[in-house]
Amino acid sequence: MTLVSGFEKIVCSQQSLADHTWLKLGGSAEFYAEPQSVEQLAALVRRCREEEVPVRVLGGGSNVLIRDEGVQGMVVNLSGETFSEIQVSQGYVTAGGGAKLAHAISETVRAGMAGLEPLVGIPGTIGGALHGNSGSRGGDIGQWACRATVMTRSGEVFQREREDLVFAYRQSSLDELVILSAEFQLEEDDPEQLTRRMQKQWIVRKAGQPLSHQNVASVFKNPRGMSAGMLIDQAGLKGTRVGGVEVSQRHANFIIAGEGATSQDVLRLMDLIRSRVAERLGVELETELEIW
Repeated sequence: MTLVSGFEKIVCSQQSLADHTWLKLGGSAEFYAEPQSVEQLAALVRRCREEEVPVRVLGGGSNVLIRDEGVQGMVVNLSGETFSEIQVSQGYVTAGGGAKLAHAISETVRAGMAGLEPLVGIPGTIGGALHGNSGSRGGDIGQWACRATVMTRSGEVFQREREDLVFAYRQSSLDELVILSAEFQLEEDDPEQLTRRMQKQWIVRKAGQPLSHQNVASVFKNPRGMSAGMLIDQAGLKGTRVGGVEVSQRHANFIIAGEGATSQDVLRLMDLIRSRVAERLGVELETELEIW
């Protein structure tokens, strides 16, 4: 029995991953799957475990750099409707791990439920946002999470209750293979006021970030009490270029991949930024971007 036997409809080989990430860089996945149900996903994960094939889950691709040589093993994308459903009722919202964070925010604001709107403008999926505890000055997503349904690397599904969940700055205890869905308990508020607050935050966030048509990624975590972007700016690195990749002039913690850029250019630029900030300001920057 081959790895893909029985999964021919959802698995392909040598799938380019560049178009699935915001930077639009990198090589191909050895195997790539878009399962359409939890059962299908579980069966595929079990098969990969039997065949000793590593599995990775790709969310919105905003926080991932694919190396030029590509990714060995199976890359799973939860783009199917089953993993993207959002249900709102009586102070709670349940969202699939593959649902876009932006969609969940819009649905809760429309329903007059406050809590997630400070996250407006943060890209990615619910699963990715919870795994990395996405947040802004207005709060983190983890503070509203009350339950998560996860799948382990052996294909088992179980629920993690609030008392099992631990959230810290840009990290969480949700480290299983897949976050299938999550439930959030929010606060009632006036939809019109929520909409105005959300729009204001959107304008402020977008004013200080690269333009939406550019291939970008945020690179480093903010050190405690400091801004990574401000440190990179103070080190004189705005506009610094390596190959086809440069540090954004609008926000120094973003890099922009231009024509002819490679993932190796990104890695070299990141090393340059890290060493220059350490040398000039004495601060060690920690990478936020996931490198596959």
